[in-house]
Amino acid sequence: MSNEVFPSKESIRDKVKPAFFPVHQDAVYKRLEDKHTMVEIEEDPLGTRMVLNLGPSHPATHGVLRCVLEVDGERIVKAVVDVGYLHRGIEKIAENKTFQEFMPYTDRMDYLSPYSNNVAYCMAVEKLVGIEVPERAQYIRTIACELARISSHLLWLGTMVMDAGAVSMFLWTFREREYLYDIFDKLAGVRFTVSHSRIGGLQFDVNDETIEAIKFWKKNFRKELKDWKKLLGNNGIWLNRNIGVGYLSKEDAIDLGVTGPVLRGSGVPYDIRTFEPYLVYDQVEFDVAIREEGDSLARYLVRMDEMEQSIRILDQLIDKIPGGPIRADNAKHAYPSKDEVYYSMEGMIHDFMMTDVGVMPPEGVEAYHAIEVPKGELGFHLKSDGTGSPWRCKIHGPSFANLQALEKLLEGSMVADTVVIIGSLDPVMGECDK
Repeated sequence: MSNEVFPSKESIRDKVKPAFFPVHQDAVYKRLEDKHTMVEIEEDPLGTRMVLNLGPSHPATHGVLRCVLEVDGERIVKAVVDVGYLHRGIEKIAENKTFQEFMPYTDRMDYLSPYSNNVAYCMAVEKLVGIEVPERAQYIRTIACELARISSHLLWLGTMVMDAGAVSMFLWTFREREYLYDIFDKLAGVRFTVSHSRIGGLQFDVNDETIEAIKFWKKNFRKELKDWKKLLGNNGIWLNRNIGVGYLSKEDAIDLGVTGPVLRGSGVPYDIRTFEPYLVYDQVEFDVAIREEGDSLARYLVRMDEMEQSIRILDQLIDKIPGGPIRADNAKHAYPSKDEVYYSMEGMIHDFMMTDVGVMPPEGVEAYHAIEVPKGELGFHLKSDGTGSPWRCKIHGPSFANLQALEKLLEGSMVADTVVIIGSLDPVMGECDK
């Protein structure tokens, strides 16, 4: 096998320090050699091949993903990925809603990380209009986004390990997610589809009870995460199900446009939080999780490392939240507080105007803003016609981008590896289909 496709083992060891290098890298080479030396048969003279539909209602396809597989025995010869079963026309809905009205719809895209979706959209509108968000709101948004990152990775971890045959991890990760849902309930008044971020700031301020709940949770979670890494890192079944499975080279990852942990698992250290810092990420220190192996285990390790780094970010921010307002003090940019609405005529008029028309960017302006959500780059491209609704809204969802690699990863793999490969990409079809 050529070293042009896969970097030399020595050069990789000099750059990063994964937990399983003595075994992991060599095993990846062996699996890839087995896969690439498979004799490809262009025709099927013996008539032994069959077409297998995996999905769209298979429990391991993360929603309604359909994979049409041509198999020769247990080996996948050809794969075609069919998406769109959950298409709801969200981009067109945005064009028929005001900027404020559309914000709750973003919760329904990646519904495993709704807070990140809210922030990405609000920041795109704020960039379009030129709204300055108070520093306190920036801090709270950053904290909530990292909590959402951990919550999303917890569901990915539990379901992926369960797809590989172990149920206990699913129960443990969901227990931690329940604690996080309790925290979001305290923060936003809602557990799941939070809709807490607002154009120009936030709906509610954070109180001391919520801060203490975050501190208590992360203290225990750090120990839980350490135990999980030790458990899975010494589990031969888990390692064998992932090492060398679903290999994606650095060159292919870039060519296919994958983002997030899938991209960083192939050795590309691109993270929007460090390349184009937003919110208060330029005020915290954290490492970009990266692995060079490019297989399913590498993507697993990247996400596990990311959860550690999210806790590290929370440690730095939780006691540094500055005082001050949580929304822009401009009647044309943000909703008034409930105190203003209930106890002053001006506040009530202000609230009515924001609900009826909302923010109105100048005609012809357009903006694109993206943030690093748990699955990769989530970006909103908005163009204004001078009204309170976007003339055009285009959404770049990481799940759709990452699924472009699935056909390449499946072809040449074993049928039993499909659920592991799909799980390692961590797609959410609500975001993919939109």
